[in-house]
Amino acid sequence: MKKLLLIELNEINFDLIKKYLEKYPDKFPNLQSLYKLNHANTFSEFEYHELEPWIQWVSVHTGKNFEEHKIFRLGDMVNSNLDQIFEKIENQGFSVGVLSAMNVKNSLKKPAYFIPDPWTDTDTDGNFFSNLLKSILVQTVNDNSESRITIKSIFSIFLIFLRYIKIKDYFQFIGMALSSFGKSWRKALFLDFFIHKIHLKLIEENNPNFSTVFFNAGAHIQHHYLFNSEFSKRSNPSWYIGNEFDPFKEMLQTYEKIVKDYIDLSKHELIFATGLSQKEFDSPVIYWRLKNHSTFLKKLNISFKEVQPRMTRDFLIEFDNDEDMENGYRVLSDISDQNNVKLFGILDKREKSLFVTLTYPEDIKDASFSGLYENIILADELVFVAIKNGEHSANGEVFATFNIPSNNDKKINITGIFDLVNSYFQKTN
Repeated sequence: MKKLLLIELNEINFDLIKKYLEKYPDKFPNLQSLYKLNHANTFSEFEYHELEPWIQWVSVHTGKNFEEHKIFRLGDMVNSNLDQIFEKIENQGFSVGVLSAMNVKNSLKKPAYFIPDPWTDTDTDGNFFSNLLKSILVQTVNDNSESRITIKSIFSIFLIFLRYIKIKDYFQFIGMALSSFGKSWRKALFLDFFIHKIHLKLIEENNPNFSTVFFNAGAHIQHHYLFNSEFSKRSNPSWYIGNEFDPFKEMLQTYEKIVKDYIDLSKHELIFATGLSQKEFDSPVIYWRLKNHSTFLKKLNISFKEVQPRMTRDFLIEFDNDEDMENGYRVLSDISDQNNVKLFGILDKREKSLFVTLTYPEDIKDASFSGLYENIILADELVFVAIKNGEHSANGEVFATFNIPSNNDKKINITGIFDLVNSYFQKTN
């Protein structure tokens, strides 16, 4: 029986990739070969605040749009009883493996393997190395803005390398690691390539009927370095990144190898999907992240039970009661600069919890803020993450080694990827 892989290339802009393929026709033959597969454009929500990957990948995995699944926060899927494609395929008698798929809950009865994304609090498959990999991803991804990795994580990575990475790949990883100092985009590419090689080993050892893997380096690079593309009309400041670097092209070089490895798995059918894509901002936006979320909230005298960092600027605060939640909401929403630009522009309020996004887009040092105690120096509480170059777009791409039902314009709703996977197994069963 044939096997199916769903490769999630989060937010990759294939319109821009096409320009590189046209200029360098012999440099990226495997990315070029995607256009020889069945292909359709995807579309999703119309409201910009709903164009978050943790919303749209839930639409892919459940076959329901945002109005139907109502999952707005990263990590929220753990509180939902909605069936995902993973359980649906398992219930048909097939084995399922999942590696780092975004905002996915582990509801599988007997997963071939399951390692969640770094932001979703759900169980692994229970294997020692799966738990170890989960802890590595949580620590390294959530501390990425401060370029910090613990001694424990370094030791854990060493164990993972011994367990999953083939010796012939060691030198490539060493080269990627040595070249990544001071270059966050290369760290992201290292992590994607690391996840990819682990995924290949998991497939080899467990042979699942259906497997999903999620890659996020491309989205990171587009968000923060799109202006450095040789096809961009804009540019980033030299102190941020030198003009001689093109992280997008480096991403293509890594993804060229990843795509080749999956194409070479001759016994597998393939689906490559982007979920969303990105387009350039008209002007750059600065991203900030709290250094220590708990310490900052305590300095504001906010009473809370727990705070959980999410992607880059986002964090979730849980409270013991609604009164504390309302106070936290009031305190955080009152912090703004001299032009009344809020520090936290997104605060999603629910029973006993707040989902918060630090949206302030300017240089902190040039601003004065109200709503803070005198002992709080905001510049000491925040760490610069990046200059944002790209914003989300509802358009995406899907490529498959088998037929993709679509309309006359070769377009499908993002929820159609769920149907594509499900129909494949129904026909194969």
